[in-house]
Amino acid sequence: MKKGINYWAFPAKADGSTFGQIQAIERAKALGYDCLELTVEAEGPLSPKASQADVTKIRKAAEDCGMELLTVASGLAWGESPTDPDPAVRARAIENYRCTLEICSWLGARTLLYLPGMVSACFIPGFAPQPSESVATWAREAVEALLPTAERLKVTLAVENVWNRFLLSPLEMKAFIDQFGSDSVGSYFDVGNVLLYGHPEDWIRTLGKRIAAVHMKDFRTNVGNLDGFVDLLSGDVNFRAVMGALRAVGYTGPYTAEIVPGKEGAVEKAFVALKIIENY
Repeated sequence: MKKGINYWAFPAKADGSTFGQIQAIERAKALGYDCLELTVEAEGPLSPKASQADVTKIRKAAEDCGMELLTVASGLAWGESPTDPDPAVRARAIENYRCTLEICSWLGARTLLYLPGMVSACFIPGFAPQPSESVATWAREAVEALLPTAERLKVTLAVENVWNRFLLSPLEMKAFIDQFGSDSVGSYFDVGNVLLYGHPEDWIRTLGKRIAAVHMKDFRTNVGNLDGFVDLLSGDVNFRAVMGALRAVGYTGPYTAEIVPGKEGAVEKAFVALKIIENY
């Protein structure tokens, strides 16, 4: 397994500007991370409007310093969801994901974190809850629309378990993935996200070989809301059981610390925690 850090963990600079992708690559390498998870945003060098030439520069910088770019994440689907009740919004979400799949291939990444849609989300104000059956239908249709691109580019659409009130058990997630009958659909398993309504080690055993990537987060269940996410090894995740389950199912991919929003010292602190976790 390979230790990774998500780009969102890097804090804004004192002048309010963002940490550049190449700077993040160099910093992650200096700290000892094996891989960096870059993120696709609405604007900037990594956006749906990015050119292959610009993205290739980032890939070359990573190759030059020996940093692997194995996975890519994006939050665009929270604003334009593939299960929005408006078909025009659903179409834009699918097109955003097509562009992001291309970016993955240009970076050399093999896994894209995929937000399948939502019934509702506590952090999306004003979004009207949608019927679960409708969401399930739209979510299936979106993946079916994206699969030809994912298969052609050899990038896995890795469905994340996230606070979307959809796919709330490992059995539901397993069935959702299996219905497509494709190795290009898998699971991006988030250890901390599941703790509110399940047990990470149980999800891992159920999903098994479907797990394409892992996010490491920690959570305090007695808080029970977004404020419950805490530094790794400061919450209620049983990381010893998590690592045992990952090894038992033969997982060998990246396990990436996701800290949102980024804050000073978070990237350094997460590396120390991951070094401890890898020995469990």
